Amino acid sequence: MKKGWLRKVGMLALTLTMTVLAGCSVLTGTKASDSVTVVGKNFSEQDIMAYLVGTMLEKNTDLQVTVKPFLGGTDVAFQSVKSGNADLYVEYTGTGLVNILGEEVQTDPQQVYDRVKTAFLEKYQLEWLEPLGFNNTYAIAVPKEIAEKYSLKTISDLQKHAGELVLGTEQEFMERPDGLKGLTALYQMQFKDVKAMDHGLKYKAIAEGSIQAIDAYTTDGQLAKQDLVILEDDKHFFPPYFAAPLVRSETLKAHPEIKEVLNKLAGKLDDKKMAEMNAQVDVDKKQAKDVAEAWLKENGLIQ
Repeated sequence: MKKGWLRKVGMLALTLTMTVLAGCSVLTGTKASDSVTVVGKNFSEQDIMAYLVGTMLEKNTDLQVTVKPFLGGTDVAFQSVKSGNADLYVEYTGTGLVNILGEEVQTDPQQVYDRVKTAFLEKYQLEWLEPLGFNNTYAIAVPKEIAEKYSLKTISDLQKHAGELVLGTEQEFMERPDGLKGLTALYQMQFKDVKAMDHGLKYKAIAEGSIQAIDAYTTDGQLAKQDLVILEDDKHFFPPYFAAPLVRSETLKAHPEIKEVLNKLAGKLDDKKMAEMNAQVDVDKKQAKDVAEAWLKENGLIQ
């Protein structure tokens, strides 16, 4: 009986020791407060962005960085950072204004940025850093042959022919105030049919001809690959969606170097380059982490 008891004590001690060692291994000699977690939403551009800012911090600070891509949609990523389960992610100014703050659409990029920067700090203790440069706003895109057939250059041009075309769109776009309902109301048009489908399936469907128009993001890698034409938003319906790191104020107070390092990315990425990087992941099937690191090296931001 005594030997059995001693064996149990020994096993307990071993378990506790292994737990402590495992904790040391995870932190690699750093305190828990010296660790930061970067999250991303569930699409390729966000996958790239999560690794872009995560690698930037990992290579230019002494912080231990954990990257968790494809965490979920806007609500999941935002709540994760707001609650303190994560420290930062890349958000879009238009999403912050309309979807999170629930305010009306604005079209001036600087006004939108200033508004979300002030409101997020006051309401959520979250800070917007400098925008990265690209504007991933919504757009309506059609195949080149459709654009030529109906002489489409603007969304206003589409108004006369929308009744002949089927639109493929993500479910979120159908429900957003800055999405389909507001768009069709402003441009006074009605599509022949609207089919809800996942992001990747839209491009497959439009290539096969089962749909003739899609909602797209201006940085979609598939746009150039499939020779699709983005129609000009001539009535300026879609708000600006400039991407910028969104960080907990508490994290920045503990590690002010985060702001200094990540603001080195400000203005470095335009729409075209972001689309090219997205295409490397979506079309060429490269890993987002590799694409992000290659871009950082090309721009002299990491060794």
